[in-house]
Amino acid sequence: MHVLVLGAGLSGVTTAWYLSQAGFRVSLVDRQAEAACETSFANGGQISISHPEPWANPSAPGLILRWLGRDEAPLKFRPSGDPAQWRWGARFLFECLPARARRNTAAIAALAVWSGMQLRALRTQLGLEYDQLERGILHLFHDRAEFARASARAEALRAFGIEARPCSRDQCLALEPALSPHAHRLAGGLFAPGDESGDARRFTRALATEVSRTGAALHWSKEVTALHANPDGSIGGVDVRDTAGRTARLEADAYVLCLGSYGPRLLAPLGLSLPIYPVKGYSVTIPIVKPEHAPKVSLTDESRRIVCSRLGQHLRVAGTAELNGFDTRIRPERVAPILAWASTHFPEALDLAGAESWAGLRPATPGNLPLIGRSARQKLWLNTGHGTLGWTLACGSAAALAQLMQGRVPPVAFPFLRTG
Repeated sequence: MHVLVLGAGLSGVTTAWYLSQAGFRVSLVDRQAEAACETSFANGGQISISHPEPWANPSAPGLILRWLGRDEAPLKFRPSGDPAQWRWGARFLFECLPARARRNTAAIAALAVWSGMQLRALRTQLGLEYDQLERGILHLFHDRAEFARASARAEALRAFGIEARPCSRDQCLALEPALSPHAHRLAGGLFAPGDESGDARRFTRALATEVSRTGAALHWSKEVTALHANPDGSIGGVDVRDTAGRTARLEADAYVLCLGSYGPRLLAPLGLSLPIYPVKGYSVTIPIVKPEHAPKVSLTDESRRIVCSRLGQHLRVAGTAELNGFDTRIRPERVAPILAWASTHFPEALDLAGAESWAGLRPATPGNLPLIGRSARQKLWLNTGHGTLGWTLACGSAAALAQLMQGRVPPVAFPFLRTG
């Protein structure tokens, strides 16, 4: 069977790899000249299995109200006249209900654990290099009340098979001495030794090279403009346009949508609605000038919703979520708090003047559960909507989809799509 994968970010390239390994003949198409040029370009770098709780949880509505009108707020809602934004927001509030949040957390945790296993196996198989560090993730708490709940959170994670342990301030410093300049503000931490970090862009491009070696056809610089439906409603082809404006139709036996935030626009003319909305995130990549003062353990600031990862001789610091449609402009007032965080925590380690800012659109579902499986249209499959966990869930999602397309049931307690 010939499968055409639409999109060459983390989701698309991992999908192409696992399908090729399952015996499918694979083609991959993307509007960019190479892989990982958009949402997978400069994310936070974390494989954060220890953070399965979605943004939509019982505490979220109160936090959002507290953050309204603040430029430095971790989550910022910029209202527009777009009905999709308001529909998504209403569904987000529904997913904040305790029962929904518990369901979503359990499903994400199950997929994340399995995805971590797939990533480690893939790395061993191919010997991929992408500035990976297997040093865990240390979650930092600056509020004593938040840290007081760390033991209960660790217990909940252990119930999902995820190792985590609370750490005192001194234990945090023993794990990551680079935190010393900021130690007086720390209440404690939660350490997840099984988590990892690495450069998602390097990983994706290295894996795309391996995909090409399997004999897959890689169609670069070709934007998908429409899906062509047959009279019976099944998908019969994909219309593409190259950079010179020339159009063509690509055909296959099956199609997998991995186009992130842009997928819903493509499916709308077919009468298909995906509950995905772009949630903008920012990152800065900062040169390290004094390595002995820079962190080696990936960090998550729970109070500020900021993460940082060591990527070779650079530090990637990322954070914020902004609901503002498809706007990818880099707003200085949103970058400033991230730079200030880096400067405060590692004042001697970084060349802040050399920092490179980036913004990308995370394809988020209201409950942060990705859409994986068969769509309501024959021959069309989905692997999209991973939100803030695209790097964490990429390998597991793609491996699961390959099994579903073979008629198998993945060994994961996750609500895969089986319609159509």
